[in-house]
Amino acid sequence: MSELVTGEAVALELRPAKLPSRALAVLLDVVVAVIGYVVVTTVMVMSTASLDEAAQVALTIATFLMVLVGGPIAVETLSHGRSLGKLAFGLRVVRDDGGPIRFRHALVRGAIGVIEILLTFGVVACIASLVSVRGRRLGDVFAGTLVVRERIPADRAAFVPPPPPWLAGRFAELDLSAVPDGLWLAVRQYLTRMGQLDPQVSRGLAQRLAADLVACTGVSVPHDLPAAAFLAAVLHERQSREARRAFGAGGFAPPVAAPGAPAAYQSHAAAAARPPHPGGSGHTQDWAGQPQAPLTPPAVPPGDHPPGDHPSAVPPHDHSPADRPATGFAPPA
Repeated sequence: MSELVTGEAVALELRPAKLPSRALAVLLDVVVAVIGYVVVTTVMVMSTASLDEAAQVALTIATFLMVLVGGPIAVETLSHGRSLGKLAFGLRVVRDDGGPIRFRHALVRGAIGVIEILLTFGVVACIASLVSVRGRRLGDVFAGTLVVRERIPADRAAFVPPPPPWLAGRFAELDLSAVPDGLWLAVRQYLTRMGQLDPQVSRGLAQRLAADLVACTGVSVPHDLPAAAFLAAVLHERQSREARRAFGAGGFAPPVAAPGAPAAYQSHAAAAARPPHPGGSGHTQDWAGQPQAPLTPPAVPPGDHPPGDHPSAVPPHDHSPADRPATGFAPPA
């Protein structure tokens, strides 16, 4: 699956459209434009029959430019990249960074589309789309745009399990500016599919991704933290920063396993809500479901917690919730 990544390394769930759906959408747009052109031309001929031949030729050229060139440009500009054909097939034209297009993008697409779609009957556009990795025609290349699918089946949507709540804010001071976009995508895709992998393969892949992330950030993985939980916590920290930058200090809430969500996601979300238990048989399972050594919370003197509270209820971290930035997660009560 091909995904878009913004300048802030935020992965967007937008999939480039395939050539068949794009061709059908363009065909529908061309049919509608040609019908409109024929109607407008007929009206113009009937109303300008008394003019000389030069004036009629000028009006014919003006009608061609207005209907077959200016019409699609105006429609894409006003609808932010959704023409009639794209609306019918669930497509939209967006910028390379995933944002909505403007008049200059629609103008470049429309002007070049006259040559590669109308004058060559779409041959040049088809060849360019087949050669391009993301299926872009020449108009998209010069305009810096991309046609993506808006309607994605719900059963194919990927859920990223949230990290354990007791990791909220633990990596707030981490420098993530040197992490490349490809590594973010690899981490995100691993977290969405780790429940489908063999446990040994999943653990090895998580360790390799964590090593790559450590090489970019310069901070080693804590010894008391599994690699999968480290990846989830760092990814969540990056998403929290982008959410705070976009929406203010309130941050954003992580996805919650709603009724009907995949069973694997619900199990990971339920497991993430439980902090590691220090007691038991001496072994427990980490956030990714792999056997790990027990995580012992920091020792708390008997007089430092309210009467009636057990010391084991203290979450295993060294920072109070008040010192942490808003990340959308609350530590377990």
